[in-house]
Amino acid sequence: MALLMSHVDWVADRLAALPEAVPFVDGAMVPVCGVPHRIRHVPSARGGAWLHDDELHVAGAPEFLRRRVVDFLRAEARRRLSALVSVKAALGGVTPKRIVVKDTSSRWGSCAPDKTLAFSWRLVMAPEFVQDYVAAHEVAHIGHMNHGKLFWAQVDRLTPHTKVAIAWLRHDGARLQRMG
Repeated sequence: MALLMSHVDWVADRLAALPEAVPFVDGAMVPVCGVPHRIRHVPSARGGAWLHDDELHVAGAPEFLRRRVVDFLRAEARRRLSALVSVKAALGGVTPKRIVVKDTSSRWGSCAPDKTLAFSWRLVMAPEFVQDYVAAHEVAHIGHMNHGKLFWAQVDRLTPHTKVAIAWLRHDGARLQRMG
């Protein structure tokens, strides 16, 4: 407590700098591949959630809306990231063991020693060039479990988006963590 009190101004500044929380509710805006979509609750419809034009339609009772939005985004993240990993792995001449989609708060992706790749489902809200970079980054780790020169050379072979994607994640990544 003494440590916090001695740094109260710093803590207050950090909290004030956090992006606004965006709950998944009817009418809220949620990006899919960086493109804003309005959540539209359609209680009488069936089928979970789906994209239609610039909206994310969500069926069923209102108490299930948030979960259905998250389920949709997780499934979409798995689909998109699996496709990207498949392309990147073929280019890199490697084979991941499996792909896992999680709700992580400190990493966008990871590569385990057994070649299992894990990704944050929140990446599906980032622009496609960011998803491309993170997929390439993790696929590069299959052959290089470090951040050395050979690793970065492999990332550069797998994606042209490294610098702009890293900048985007530093500037806008925290916003994705505040959604839901």
